[in-house]
Amino acid sequence: MKKVHVIKFIALAAVLFFTPACEDLLDEVPISQVSGLYLDSKAGFEDAVEATYSTLRDWYGRESAFTLTVFGTDTYTMGADGSFKFVNQYTSQMDSRLTPTRDIWNYFYRAINTANAVIDRAGTAIPGLDATTQKIRVAETKFLRAHDYFLLVQMFGPVHLTLTENKVVQKEASRTPVPEIYKAILADLESALVDLPVSQAQYGRVTKGACEHLLAKVYLTKATSEAKATDDFAKAATHAQNVIKNYSYSLVSDFAKLWEQGAGEVNSEVIMACQYSADPLTNIGQTVGTNNIGSGIGSDQSGNGNNGHLYFGMEYDTQAGMQRDVFYGRPFKRFMPTNYTLNVVFKFEDRVNDSRYKKTFRDTWLCNRPGTFTNVFDNSKKSLTFASGDTTIFIPGYEMSLEERAKRKYQVLVPSLYKANLFPTLIKHMDQTRPDRTYEPGSRDFFMFRLAETHLIAAEALIAQNKAAEAVPLINAVRRRAAWPGKQSAMEITEAQATMDFIMEERERELLGEMHRWFDLKRWGNLVQRVRTYNADAAPNIKDFHVLRPIPQDQIDRTTDGKNSFPQNPGY
Repeated sequence: MKKVHVIKFIALAAVLFFTPACEDLLDEVPISQVSGLYLDSKAGFEDAVEATYSTLRDWYGRESAFTLTVFGTDTYTMGADGSFKFVNQYTSQMDSRLTPTRDIWNYFYRAINTANAVIDRAGTAIPGLDATTQKIRVAETKFLRAHDYFLLVQMFGPVHLTLTENKVVQKEASRTPVPEIYKAILADLESALVDLPVSQAQYGRVTKGACEHLLAKVYLTKATSEAKATDDFAKAATHAQNVIKNYSYSLVSDFAKLWEQGAGEVNSEVIMACQYSADPLTNIGQTVGTNNIGSGIGSDQSGNGNNGHLYFGMEYDTQAGMQRDVFYGRPFKRFMPTNYTLNVVFKFEDRVNDSRYKKTFRDTWLCNRPGTFTNVFDNSKKSLTFASGDTTIFIPGYEMSLEERAKRKYQVLVPSLYKANLFPTLIKHMDQTRPDRTYEPGSRDFFMFRLAETHLIAAEALIAQNKAAEAVPLINAVRRRAAWPGKQSAMEITEAQATMDFIMEERERELLGEMHRWFDLKRWGNLVQRVRTYNADAAPNIKDFHVLRPIPQDQIDRTTDGKNSFPQNPGY
């Protein structure tokens, strides 16, 4: 069973150059109450390292991050409910006051300043802490700082780069060019790689394999950015292949096993996970997200855990024979798969070989509210009677005829009946361990890095170098794992099929809903084109400048000389 230890948080946020508004600090410890000498002690140093992990829980499995990575892409559009539909629609409401970008900006810079405090002390021996452990902790912290800057530079472009601890309020800030930010990210990761161990005694701390995976992803992304270098794709492929060959990771044999809670969350495929707990005492606040260590900090997301289970479900709970329960979840119906996802990424004719459609979406609901009902969406029947445990809803995934549907003693939801509240439900994030049907905080771990993606990173980097033949075995390993029994050979592709177009679809067959897609489309340079083609809700408004997110107005206002020193991204 997982165990998350809660420690006190070293609140260094108050001295960041952007200094959050007063109400954001009410639940935090002011820096004036944390002696610098404490950070130079073994306990203080360890606490600060653990606090650096905290922001992972403000990103992975959070509404803000799903909104910025899943919404407004070619594979997901808006469902019936939700506060941020305009993010999917790319309307003028998506401006510098956007809550998700403001919060994430503030969370990441808090973590960065905490990391800076740790790294600044790296040159001095910490009494009571052995030199080897100290070196490893600094490497972990460099990894986390690089991770945060990597997400920031992808979303915002030039951001403020600060690599030393702010000990007093700083109002001077500027936008550092993207190549300099990538240089700092890579310097941190390359340095960390040398000192990180292959495994750690405490499950979930950063390891050498996690660092190489992130290095591969950074080089792959840098290769198509303004910071690109001629050897970026080669380095991405090398690091990704190192992760595959040089460590003990392996693909889980059954794709469905990845999404089982409990023991299924800790498996051979997971390289790094943002870890949550079912214990509300250890699941509160911005707690360490990758391991069995944690720290609490006041936050408007406090105590919500991994709430991905809320957003991808359809409105089953008002349908005939059904009511909300823990097993089927609390459906906020925020994110609805596009037709492209359901009919192209997961082609119907491919599902006889590929198990991932069946193991990604729920297709059957069983009665938990017996009785006779007339409120049916299936136009092949007027009323239905259900006993407990009967099938009430079935989604075949193809357009079953009216006559065939009429023979079924349950409602059949066919593609022509899909709408904003009725659609195939993604099950990757479902959480059936919640104590009651209204409970929002989730305890499921969120997979940050897993080996299947490492295979696809390596394959993409090789294809970009015109080495499709070398990419084929990497892709086929993922596809064979996804095959129905006896269909492994049918799932294999040839060198001619190993193209970027194929990778663009294969990544979603494998990684749908795992917070990669917006970044993928940006990396490929086709965000605007594909959204216009496949997301009808977003197509009318998306423009070229939407490849960057708006700089939070709070940041501009807090900076000396405002927009002259810290200008807004074009278009906002």
